[in-house]
Amino acid sequence: MAGGDKPYRVYRGGRVKGKVPLERRERVRSPQRNGYEPGQPRPPRQRPRRKRSWTKRITFTLLALVVLVALWALLGFLSFRGGVKDANKRLPASVKATLARDNGALLNNSTDILLLGTDHMNNDQRAADFHSDSIMLLRTDPGRHRLVYLSIPRDLRVPIPGYGDQKINAAMQIGGPALAVRTVSSFTRLPVNHVMIIDFSQFRQLVDSIGGIDVNVPERILSNPFDCPYTAAKCSTWKGWRFAKGMQHMNGERAQIYSRIRENQLNPADSDITRGERQQQVLRAVIAKLTSFSTFLKAPFDAGNYVKPLTTDLSAWQFVQLGWVLKRAPESRALHCRLGGTSDPSGTSDIIGTPENIGVIGMVTGASAPQPPPPGSQFLPGCYVGNEGLNARP
Repeated sequence: MAGGDKPYRVYRGGRVKGKVPLERRERVRSPQRNGYEPGQPRPPRQRPRRKRSWTKRITFTLLALVVLVALWALLGFLSFRGGVKDANKRLPASVKATLARDNGALLNNSTDILLLGTDHMNNDQRAADFHSDSIMLLRTDPGRHRLVYLSIPRDLRVPIPGYGDQKINAAMQIGGPALAVRTVSSFTRLPVNHVMIIDFSQFRQLVDSIGGIDVNVPERILSNPFDCPYTAAKCSTWKGWRFAKGMQHMNGERAQIYSRIRENQLNPADSDITRGERQQQVLRAVIAKLTSFSTFLKAPFDAGNYVKPLTTDLSAWQFVQLGWVLKRAPESRALHCRLGGTSDPSGTSDIIGTPENIGVIGMVTGASAPQPPPPGSQFLPGCYVGNEGLNARP
């Protein structure tokens, strides 16, 4: 084995037996696939992030939005409930005894709500005046998704229980809202289930708190000069309040003035009947604004103020049901009715009722088809569907 490798290894201390080392080919290590050379420290291994699907993101966003809306609605309801409790306390206990019981929830059953408008302004002319300036019966009909507005002229002569025939608005002066409920119920033969007394002196604050209302004025109006906002010298030559024809945005003051106009100097046919129609317009506009999304956004902060002008027996939950019924009833199907009659031959301002009033009550309940007042009549009763009454005006 001369000249070759020996089958043992030689060390300084002697030889050691072992395997004969063979000549091996040195491997050339290629760089790692991750780009790092052998011997270099490797970075910590990171697990790939799982990408969230768009479905999960959308689901999570919608769920968060539903929770936020529910929480916002709860806060608004609690604020509103506090205001309603105060409105319930303002109603005399004697009134509740005169109201008819509901047939069930407002969501599913027809309900008759008497709306009484008062204006106890602190001035010499009206300091002791507690007449009802406006009288209206609101009937809900959830089965037909329809609302019925029945305006009762305050000068209509009717039998007041225990006091004989007088103007219907005198019932409020004589016996308060309890007698007013009994008078309307006995005259119309309709069960009054609930009552709402609206103080128009605070009504403007409600309209302002919801950002104003939009009203479609059917004709140009120049009112008689009442509640002049100027100095005594200027009021002596002031002609009255003016309203242009068409859609107008009104603040609380303008809405209150519009609903109180009893005379239009530009239309001699204007009367207390058309005043009731204007009040219906304002009421519908307020209801529409109260059930709008913009009002819902402000509910947790302002809902308690919405019912400050009201005195009522309705609970907060009944208000919610009523709002849902009103929201589902389109204006195009609403029925606008009025009671009426003829002028008093003796020359008083009383309106003498006619047998046609009985037919109007049948239209209100759905027993007969709605019929408009005869053409050219100023005080005669009848019903319009939707905006037919506005379109029929000259």
